Amino acid sequence: MILLLAGGVSAVAAQEATWIWYPGDFDIWLSNKMQNRRTERGSFFPPFWKLDNHYILINFHKTFNLTAPEDVSVYVEGEYNVKLDTKLLPGKPSQVTLPAGKHVLDMKVFCQDRVPAIYLKGKTLVTDTSWKVTFEDKEWIDATGKVSDQSGTVWLPAASGGFNNPLQPPSAFRLQVTPASAVRKEKLSQGEVLDFGKETFGFIKIHGLKGTGGLSLYYGESREEAMATESCETLDRLELQNAPARDSVLPLSKAFRYVQVNAAAGVSYDSVSMLYEYSTVQEKGNFRCSDEEINRIYDVAKYTLHLNTREFFIDGIKRDRWVWSGDAYQSYLMNYYLYFDEPTVKRTLLAQRGKDPVSSHINTIMDYTFYWFMGIYDYYRYTGDSSFIKQCYPRMQSLMEYCLGRRNKDGLMEGLSGDWIFIDWADGLSKQGEVSFEQLLFCRSLETMALCAEIANDAKHKDTYNQLAADVKTKLFNWYWNTEKQALVHSRINGQPTDHVTRYANMFAIFFNYLNNDQKQGVKKQVLLNNNVPAITTPYMRFYELEALCALGEQNYVLQEMKNYWGGMLKLGATSFWEEYNPAKKGAEHYAMYGRPFGKSLCHAWGASPIYLLGKYYLGVTPVTAGYDTYTITPVLGGLQWMEGDVPVPGGNIHVYCSAKEIKVQSATGTGKLLLNSKTKPVVSNGTAVLKSGQQYEVTIEKNKAYRITYTAL
Repeated sequence: MILLLAGGVSAVAAQEATWIWYPGDFDIWLSNKMQNRRTERGSFFPPFWKLDNHYILINFHKTFNLTAPEDVSVYVEGEYNVKLDTKLLPGKPSQVTLPAGKHVLDMKVFCQDRVPAIYLKGKTLVTDTSWKVTFEDKEWIDATGKVSDQSGTVWLPAASGGFNNPLQPPSAFRLQVTPASAVRKEKLSQGEVLDFGKETFGFIKIHGLKGTGGLSLYYGESREEAMATESCETLDRLELQNAPARDSVLPLSKAFRYVQVNAAAGVSYDSVSMLYEYSTVQEKGNFRCSDEEINRIYDVAKYTLHLNTREFFIDGIKRDRWVWSGDAYQSYLMNYYLYFDEPTVKRTLLAQRGKDPVSSHINTIMDYTFYWFMGIYDYYRYTGDSSFIKQCYPRMQSLMEYCLGRRNKDGLMEGLSGDWIFIDWADGLSKQGEVSFEQLLFCRSLETMALCAEIANDAKHKDTYNQLAADVKTKLFNWYWNTEKQALVHSRINGQPTDHVTRYANMFAIFFNYLNNDQKQGVKKQVLLNNNVPAITTPYMRFYELEALCALGEQNYVLQEMKNYWGGMLKLGATSFWEEYNPAKKGAEHYAMYGRPFGKSLCHAWGASPIYLLGKYYLGVTPVTAGYDTYTITPVLGGLQWMEGDVPVPGGNIHVYCSAKEIKVQSATGTGKLLLNSKTKPVVSNGTAVLKSGQQYEVTIEKNKAYRITYTAL
């Protein structure tokens, strides 16, 4: 039990000591390190958007109240001083003795190459998130130790991230590695080609390397790429000069399945292996069903997401290895149904947002700014972590003010100089004028701002954001909805709606629940199931297209689409899912993109969407209120004979088994509602089925109780 005194320090037992820093700074620092590792054919290839930096001078502040004097060990990243009750202690003490009673402790830390961070550990006083931090010198208004948490204050709660060892500071953070060997070797006239059996990521290790001359390595996600020495995307070239035999690990990690190794006449080596680099996120969710092809798709989707879950959720492991907001947004949703890993979500969101002032959209892309807002609220919806929302809220406000300042005369978002309107990789997709898809995401972002304003106790701005969202939604349907086409048209140009229909805004409008039932059915028939509307070829937007169809109850159709689309990649030998798949292409055509023969990523996070679709729309588990305090379970077999799986939630899992005759459910959290359709009244162990309408029944699911329902599927 922890008893808190007035100063916030326990008289019985302290919180665990941890390294602390200014909120968001570690995430920004780490993303700068990671995103600047990309190379293209050996050349440095940095991101093309503004990169912020951490604050280099931080004041750490704590008011404490001790019942007895206490010795406290001090560990610091950077140059520092220590003040007790505003009086400077001599030197840079590695240990301080704090007197009994109520006092104020301040530390100033300066560090440019790393994030200023501290770790203090005494019997009861430790560094944790109860400390306050600022990047400004405000001691003159804080001599009494009083710290205000009101809006606009310079003081914020310190951030931490599980670094609880004083000898392993934040700057020492590294992903784990483990040795791995090639499964096949093929001799060439001037070297060899190594096949590691599947898409992988890590550092090449050359054993017993020695001699004088050059050693070249050509990496390939396909064998064709590894063999294309003039056009493969990544390579390494080493020059040795009388080098004695030793094992060498190349300094930069790479994505590959195949590696061609060419050694000059004066160079030799014993063998080549790799150090597989990976995140230690744990799989908490799972899915199995009667269809083995779907099981294989699920497994490869899991592997794809794991490879792209690194320090952050990134787009692809070959390129770009950057923190793209649109890619990450999908990874968050998949994560909630597989890992439920909160730290990686928070790191990614904070790294994307960066610092004020805002001078461009996130990744320079308008839609990616809106995905960032949506990712913030989804994080709260799934985890219930309101403290993170409150931490991010000021940065949400300043980013939204930037967006509001870029509206046109009609109050809509239209691309200005420096804006990239992305939407999707699609030939001939117009980005001119006021694109309906952007207005839809803008509206959702304003709704998100209103929801987060409520969490942050900002009633004034909550009303403002709600009014703005309502205005955008009204304009969206007054100006873009075409009754004859039963769809939102793609854009307005010079104030006039076009008659062109695309899938993007229409499918989002379905799972945003912006359409009435008649409109939903119209969109399903006239857009989503209409071959005359341009097809989507990227897994990125197939994610949302199939989600919209699932939301309309088309799981049977979606199951076959998964088998055709993701199964199509598997039939071509994919061991991870790609950035883009077009079944009309042949052979090495599949590897080309961006005008380069091997420009396409064959391991892209947005290709792993079956994880989300199967968890949310087949097992049917969805939070209703934050952190699964309440939730629904609506299992839909969609043509499967049976399915079974776990969906991770705060405190454990929700387990679901479903066949045409039986459903079994057990939950570790909250209160749920199991919704099912049955020809006969279901028989429930531990509960009762209540008829809601027609042939739909509802069963209340209580925490830690096992339920078995026998029924007759429609």
